[in-house]
Amino acid sequence: MTQPVPTVEHVFEPDDAQPEETEPDAAGGGEAGAGASVAQPWWRDGVVYQVYVRSFADASGDGIGDLNGIRKHLPYLASLGVDALWLTPFYVSPMADHGYDVADPVDVDPLFGTLADYDALVSEAHALGLRVLNDIVPNHTSDQHRWFVEALASTPGSAARERYVFRDGSGPDGDEPPNNWLSTFGGPAWRRVTGPDGRPEQWYLHLFAPEQPDLNWRNPEVGDDAERTLRFWLDRGTDGFRIDVAHGLYKDPELRHNPVAEVSTNLIGNDTKYSWDQPEVHDVYRRWRNVFDSYDGDRVAIGEVWVGEPTGWAAYVRSDELHLLFTFSLTLAPWSAEDWRTAVEAALAAVGDVGATATWVLGNHDVSRPVSRYGSTARARAGLLTTLALPGAYYLYQGDELGLPDVDVPPEMRQDPMWQRLGVGRDGCRAPMPWDSREPHTGFSTVDPWLPEGPDWPALAVDVQADDPMSTLVLTHGALAVRKAIPALGLGTGELVWHDAPDGVLLFERPGSPAVVCATNFGSTAIELSLPGRLLLASAPLTYDGETLRLPADAAAWIVPR
Repeated sequence: MTQPVPTVEHVFEPDDAQPEETEPDAAGGGEAGAGASVAQPWWRDGVVYQVYVRSFADASGDGIGDLNGIRKHLPYLASLGVDALWLTPFYVSPMADHGYDVADPVDVDPLFGTLADYDALVSEAHALGLRVLNDIVPNHTSDQHRWFVEALASTPGSAARERYVFRDGSGPDGDEPPNNWLSTFGGPAWRRVTGPDGRPEQWYLHLFAPEQPDLNWRNPEVGDDAERTLRFWLDRGTDGFRIDVAHGLYKDPELRHNPVAEVSTNLIGNDTKYSWDQPEVHDVYRRWRNVFDSYDGDRVAIGEVWVGEPTGWAAYVRSDELHLLFTFSLTLAPWSAEDWRTAVEAALAAVGDVGATATWVLGNHDVSRPVSRYGSTARARAGLLTTLALPGAYYLYQGDELGLPDVDVPPEMRQDPMWQRLGVGRDGCRAPMPWDSREPHTGFSTVDPWLPEGPDWPALAVDVQADDPMSTLVLTHGALAVRKAIPALGLGTGELVWHDAPDGVLLFERPGSPAVVCATNFGSTAIELSLPGRLLLASAPLTYDGETLRLPADAAAWIVPR
């Protein structure tokens, strides 16, 4: 077992610059500046660690991560200081899209373990103070789901086919797709099936891979089955769900052509008019909210929603719908102070209008890692510190606490279905975790892993970074510890005040007792700022005399102002 992360009190500042001791409330935060703390649900300012199950840790020795591998490293997650872990799909699946093609949503795929392993994981996580979130995939199933197998064996218009989106083709012989919708993974979003007599027949919709047929949410049977799935896992103790493609589900009832100018084949920024974000989807989440509210323990639903402007996605977190949405703005923003401020202001304004809280994310299993996306480890460290100072919750993708870059996966080893259809893929950010520099495959597995490791994995492994006070791992641990100790930081309903700053610098304050100022230099040269106070934490070595902060390029610092 890898050693837990050592507790750190600070990173770059002498002992006399420690933050004032502040007693957080039971929910992890309180009202900024108030003498008494105000309780709020844990998820409003919680830090959730995304576990990409296939790549976290392999306990079975087959080169693929599993539930028992996660159990082995639960002490690491607890000592890191996160509040919960989100597990990517571990359900029964033929793995055409690495688990997001679900054949049975109420059982564990043998590749990852058993239901008993899941129950043990939840029990052990809870004992360590960690919550566990599942990933649910309501937009589509696997083509090997019993429903779809039954649909293929049935005739057009049958009850079995009404669970999916089957339609006759267009053109004189029905040999053209029903409309112009495109798959997120490339090409038409329709595949034609063959009847029992061998003749071409109807087409079915798949907004992702052909192995992922879209469900027909206008059929009440689909919604009832989804609720049964939710309750199955909630009854087993799961603390909530991340909802895949939460803006999907319902499609335009007439299946109208998407305007050509609005058609997108990208997973990120998909703004198709008639295939996503239909008004009826909000009724689904009102129903689900009632389900979650019927359980104790602040169960949470967080949606993956890509609908363009923040005012559009904020509709999903009205008081009777989802609790949280991923705020993807910063994963799309260039490395500049102006772009980051614009993204933050728009997101906070949108969720503020509906009384919700922002949920920040810099990386996940679908986007390039911050180190590679921003072009340097220094920028990734500064971005991490900046984002953790924003009001709301934070989702940390596994390996980003180590500063891992994308792995250059050779074409012959790539497995992402997006790569097969578009020539671009997400394998690089999904490489296995490096745990122990002294072990084969850096402690992830005893055999060759399903994706290759990075060449610098031994130097970035957990055991190496845990002993290095300047490492990204120790920085992350320190930031999470300070965030918990000071109520103003991360407070889901807390205030953010912008301060004037030179070009290229982002400067904002989280009022409270104590207040915290975050300064980030997005520029290419060091800059001096008059900031009387005490240094809490910095992403890079810097010069500070309690009055003037000399902040290097691509660096961030937290200051308690005087």
